[in-house]
Order: sequence, then C-alpha cells, then structure tokens
Amino acid sequence: MCVCVLTDVASSVSCSSATFFLPLNKSSTVKMASRGTVKASGNFNAGADAEVLYKAMKGLGTDEDAILELLTARSNAQRQEIKTTYKTLFGKDLIDDLKGELGGKFETLIVGLMTPPIAYDVTLLRNAIKGAGTDEKVLVEILASRTPQQVKDIIAGYRQEYDADLEEDVCGDTSGHFKRLLVILLQANRQQGIQEGMIESDAQALFKAGEQKFGTDEQSFVTILGNRSAEHLKKVFDAYMKLSGYEMEESISRETSGGLRDLLLAVVKCARSVPAYFAETLYYSMKGAGTDDNTLIRVMVSRSEVDMLDIRAAFRRMFACSLHSVIKGDTSGDYRKALLLLCGGDDA
Repeated sequence: MCVCVLTDVASSVSCSSATFFLPLNKSSTVKMASRGTVKASGNFNAGADAEVLYKAMKGLGTDEDAILELLTARSNAQRQEIKTTYKTLFGKDLIDDLKGELGGKFETLIVGLMTPPIAYDVTLLRNAIKGAGTDEKVLVEILASRTPQQVKDIIAGYRQEYDADLEEDVCGDTSGHFKRLLVILLQANRQQGIQEGMIESDAQALFKAGEQKFGTDEQSFVTILGNRSAEHLKKVFDAYMKLSGYEMEESISRETSGGLRDLLLAVVKCARSVPAYFAETLYYSMKGAGTDDNTLIRVMVSRSEVDMLDIRAAFRRMFACSLHSVIKGDTSGDYRKALLLLCGGDDA
C-alpha cells in the first residue's frame, strides 16, 4: 500500500461540489449523475443480461468474473430491471441466487449493488440501530452527507419497510447532543442560500460557544451547523477563521468528543465538499492495520453513480496517491476486481 500524506482538508477542497447542495433542478441532477463512474449501459437488454447471470451460476462452479463485470457496468435502475426479468424468465429470485453462489465481502458488495439506493440506506440505518450496540459511524456518514430530499425519502422508505419511525428509533438508541443533532438532520429542513446578515453573528456565536468559553456550549454548535445551508456555512467558516485563527474542524476536535465530535466534523466536511469527505472516509477505511470493509463497501456502492469521479480527484489531491492504488494494495480476489471496476480508473 502506498504511503499517503494528508494535506489540510480545509484548504484542499474545491467548490465543484456546490451542486450537491443546490435545490435539485434538471441541470443539477444531470450534473450530479454525470460525476459517477458507473453509467447506464447504452445497449441494455435485461433479458440478455439475466441469461448471462443465470448461466454464470448454473451447474458446478460459479463464473464470478461474468457476474462482477456485468453488474458493475449497469446502473442501479438497470439492475432492478434485470432482477425483475430474471424472476420472469427463471422463476427464481436473483438476489437469493447470488447469495447462494457468492460469499463473504464479495457477496456483500454485489448484494449492495443490487439494492435500490434509498433501500440501501434504509437497510444500513436499520442495522446500525437495531443490532448489538449502535453503529454510530453509519448514522454519521449517511445523515451528514445525504441531501434533504434523500433524507425525506429515507424516512418514508424506513416507515414503509419496517412500519417504524426512523427518528423515534434513532432517539431510542442515542443520547445527548449527538441525538439532538441527528434529530435536526432528520428534519431535512436546512435554511436555503446564504443569509448575509447572519454570517458574522454565527461565527461570533460559535467562537463564544467554544474557544472563548471555559467548557463548551455544544448546543450552539448543534443548532448552527445543523440548520444552515452548506453555502452559508462555508462563509461562516471563513469568518470564524479570521475571528479565532482556527479552522472550524480544529475547534470542534478540541472542544467536543465522541459521537458528537464525529458528527459535527462530518457536517462541516460535507458542507465544504461531499467528495472530499468521502475521499477521507475511504482513505481511513484502508489505512493502518486491517481494512474497514463495511465502510469501504458502503461508500463504493452508494457513491459509484453519484460522485466517484470527484471523490477520486479529491483523494489524489489530499493523499498524494490514487484511490485505485490503495484499493489494489488493500484488497484481493473478486472483491478487489469489483471494487476497482466501481472505482473506474487509476489517477496515478
């Protein structure tokens, strides 16, 4: 694995991610979709694809290459068509067959790719709060990075799938200011645009709540960072730097701890640049002893059609090596092949 150097995240991000925080109009949707490495196949034939997958799993042995090469070259919407057609042609559930033929991390990755994006987030959140203990990392990553509309869709999907209220389940599994900020993010009701008259007052309030105070007024951080738009927050961070001499991330790291610190940092990093946030998340999933495969799979699956090209560019800029090279050095087998196809290229 190559040795990478983390440069200052705040200074290394670009404004190219602003489109992620604008109200979704036609042009911004097109722009978002075009930043993925996985695209819809131009010569798509659900029946032919279903046949390929059936043959790959029929008889003795499994043709893993055929499976991974096909599924990483189709959009999620096309995979859903293949799944429906597969059942029509063969009277079998494609995901059940895949689970029966594959195993381990490769199976987890492929099943993730076969799951619609909102349903994928819903399942991840449910497992994070209903398993043994709480997987705070999943709560932080999803709720800090998704658009307000995606959060609303997740809440609706969660209710439909589990006949339960996501906010209630989150509240029952978390506490304190960490819980309060999660609840604010679940409202999906951030202010729109830049409130020019509030930039200085927000920066002042954050300074008084942290660096200027003995102890920390966490509620001020929670309220301001949870409710302002990304565009507005970027202006506040600049004003805060002039006022305090510190980047917002530095102050949060010093003034808070635990789950709240992780969530506040994720909110700040996503306000600056969602791709840079995920580049850093991927880097730390593979850095050090062992690999956090759950995080690696989660990000590669959920961002492959959204902004993987921007994540790769941010990764190269921030860590002086390519995402492709780090995945190649940290994984193996069919799992590695599929991840590298989702990565979509080497920026060495």
